Amino acid sequence: MTKTNSFATFLIIGPTCFFLGILFSSFPYDYHVLWSTPPDREPYFQILENHLKFIHASPPVISRILHIAIGTGLLGFLTKLYKPSEANMLFDGASLVLYMAGITVYITNIVKGLKVVTAGLYGQVELVEGESIASGGTEPDDYVSREDTLRVFAASNTILALVLVGVLVLQAGQWYAQSKEEAEIAEMDRVAEEKKKAGKKKQ
Repeated sequence: MTKTNSFATFLIIGPTCFFLGILFSSFPYDYHVLWSTPPDREPYFQILENHLKFIHASPPVISRILHIAIGTGLLGFLTKLYKPSEANMLFDGASLVLYMAGITVYITNIVKGLKVVTAGLYGQVELVEGESIASGGTEPDDYVSREDTLRVFAASNTILALVLVGVLVLQAGQWYAQSKEEAEIAEMDRVAEEKKKAGKKKQ
């Protein structure tokens, strides 16, 4: 593996582990909302709701750091996929698809969910920046309750974590495949060199 590819892999793995750490810190808030059935879930819904409101009210520098980390990962993929080899196309291409799927989940579910929870406009079909449309006109079948909204948010965190783990697995698979290939090439070169030396001795 070249030094450029090693650095690009670091640019991918670093942000991915950073995002997994953020998701792991959110797991205590999501657990009782999504994964367990306590007798009374209302306190846990309230805790998660307050947590999300606090995150959404965080200083702008927090979101900027997060977006810089996302961009760093994309830069790593672009570096590795510049003049790609077959292995790059297979492993890095699949990793990039998963990474972009994670970004899509972040934009469509996480960011929108934070806005909905902060505004308290549960059941609203579309939340537009700068607008606050009441959900009184929505049909009962279309209404998404506060509990369901928070469950969807917790499920989105789980989906995002699985996607990011998939990125790490593919990067580890690429490293293993390249290591095996380099070992096989080195072994073939060694055997060829021994045959060459044996041929010279016979002469």
